[in-house]
Amino acid sequence: MSYLPKATSGTRVAGGNITGSNNTTLYSPWACHFDSITKSLLIANGFGRNVVRWTLGNSYWTSMAGILGVPSNTAMTFNEPIDVTLDPMGNMYVADFRNHRIQFFSSNQLNGTTIAGVGGQSGPNANLLNMPSSIILDNQLNLYVADWSNHRIQKFVRY
Repeated sequence: MSYLPKATSGTRVAGGNITGSNNTTLYSPWACHFDSITKSLLIANGFGRNVVRWTLGNSYWTSMAGILGVPSNTAMTFNEPIDVTLDPMGNMYVADFRNHRIQFFSSNQLNGTTIAGVGGQSGPNANLLNMPSSIILDNQLNLYVADWSNHRIQKFVRY
């Protein structure tokens, strides 16, 4: 929803009021990232199992990663993407909550690479995550991960 200052009602900018499995609806969106270059929202479409781009003003999304409705832990799939961000080069980072990993997608690529955690394996060790819920990059592209079930914030230095 978009709200003007002091407004009591807003304007819908993405999705609708129902759960859906097509490119005009969202299914439990967890987070979004504004891409100022394309004037669009990247949306972690949780139970849709994908990350989508919704250009402001459009009535539909385009897929960025994942396969709609397919939970898995391959290089192309997610099991509940919960957060998404971009770096200045347009590369995408996705917190894959139930796969216990962070996936990295080079700009405009459909295959991701696990850069933190081990897909499908949770744990408290420094190289494992347990339901990563939020991600952010600093100005040196170090990655910070809110590791929800381990009750910690992990820092992964850019390599």
